[in-house]
Amino acid sequence: MHDTEPDTFEPRTWPQILCDMLAEIDVASSPNEVAAGDVERDDYYGRFFSQTPRMVTNRGSLEVRGTNIDAIHIIQKG
Repeated sequence: MHDTEPDTFEPRTWPQILCDMLAEIDVASSPNEVAAGDVERDDYYGRFFSQTPRMVTNRGSLEVRGTNIDAIHIIQKG
């Protein structure tokens, strides 16, 4: 290990990582806890289409301020 590398690291969730990415382009956002956002309450996909995956994992959501987008829902399909 090099002297410039820290000995410990802080684990981060996907919403925290994406909030930092949005902050780099001057978009204000804040991460929600998993299953706590308003966009996470409904089904992720409609079941009427043939290419809709059956297994979808909820990764969390973000609240965005100052834009036309109110929330971002992060999901993983597969």
